[in-house]
Amino acid sequence: MLEDTLVIVLAGGVGERLYPLTKDRAKPAVYFGGPYRIIDFPLSNCINSGLRRIFIATQYKSLSLNRHIRQGWGVVSEELGEFIEILPPQKRVSDNWYLGTADAVYQNLYSLQREAPRHVIVLSGDHVYKMDYAKMLQSHIERGAKATLATLEVSLEEAHRFGIVTVDEAERVVAFHEKPSQPTPMPGSSDMALASMGVYIFEAEALVEALEDDARQDTQHDFGKNIIPTMFPRAPVCSYRFSDENQKAAKYWRDIGTLDAYYEANMDLCHVNPEFNLYDPAWPLRTYMPQAPPAKFVFNDDDRRGMALDSIISTGCIVSGSKVVGSVLCPNVRVHSYCSIEHSILMPGVRVGRHSRIRNAIIDRDVLIPRGAVIGYHAEEDRRRHTVSEGGVVVVTVDEEPFIGPVETPALRLEADADGKGLAV
Repeated sequence: MLEDTLVIVLAGGVGERLYPLTKDRAKPAVYFGGPYRIIDFPLSNCINSGLRRIFIATQYKSLSLNRHIRQGWGVVSEELGEFIEILPPQKRVSDNWYLGTADAVYQNLYSLQREAPRHVIVLSGDHVYKMDYAKMLQSHIERGAKATLATLEVSLEEAHRFGIVTVDEAERVVAFHEKPSQPTPMPGSSDMALASMGVYIFEAEALVEALEDDARQDTQHDFGKNIIPTMFPRAPVCSYRFSDENQKAAKYWRDIGTLDAYYEANMDLCHVNPEFNLYDPAWPLRTYMPQAPPAKFVFNDDDRRGMALDSIISTGCIVSGSKVVGSVLCPNVRVHSYCSIEHSILMPGVRVGRHSRIRNAIIDRDVLIPRGAVIGYHAEEDRRRHTVSEGGVVVVTVDEEPFIGPVETPALRLEADADGKGLAV
């Protein structure tokens, strides 16, 4: 069953709502939860489900994503016919770049057909969740479906944000509406609806036929908007209720497509009992781990103390005489003395100068925060210098100037800081 199944992960999205985090990288390459990238979660699902023939369709600013896959995902054996392979746009069938999710697969039909799969699983590369695709595939085969889409129960109040699936009592799809103003309730519940998760399984022949038919028409070339609605009137298309491997009371699936959603999902990981479990040995989450030493916290005296509370601290981090609370530090972050970091995300390579204060912020990769900077405390100044989300989260990138506020220091003296170099206090 799994041996004749091919996976295509769609990872070419622009991620406009995550800008400026997607200014120089594709959305699936954005860091999440410390060392991970967003694409690590669907890829980990594939490996944990026993699926090891995987294409990744890329397009938008894919350099960092390609490098991450090369460095961190060499876990398959080519000798056994396994692969994780990048599919950049090649204009093999037209002069266009990928025009939509369905077109991204259509333009790679040559690669798909060469593998001669019986089943094709199509995934979005920018969602965070745990799912055993093998269980969904088994359901797809047992019901004799030409296509099966994974669905998640959502409240009617939230349903306008999703593609909503209407099913009959046998879970066969009878209607599909993209972001409807008046969504249809699911069977057996008047206040819940079934939302598409962007996870599809197709019989390969049915998929090829649908994609070729869609390519001849002037459509948006989208699976949810065009492919599924044309399939279910003439072939069995079924819904598969999301079976969550996260093993929590509430099912966890996140489209962290906005700055606030991304920030809140990261902050949740810092809780004592987070909604999403990164620490389950039964469902390992793989990624590229840079060669870096363990995290270190230094200085414990009357003036300063290196410490972190309710936080995720990755390898290579040094917190020197500063306090980190409720924050996520990605690999190789350095926080120098007398700083306060609260409820923030610091991406790899960030350097925070002494006496800085940061709260409710996202600091992008390799940003150097100068000595005495103040971020997240003065709303008007933050909005003048940086991107600020609707929820008030400040995003600082390498081409922006952090606000430098008044610095109150102890008596001037020379000491060795976290990097071992002499720095004036």
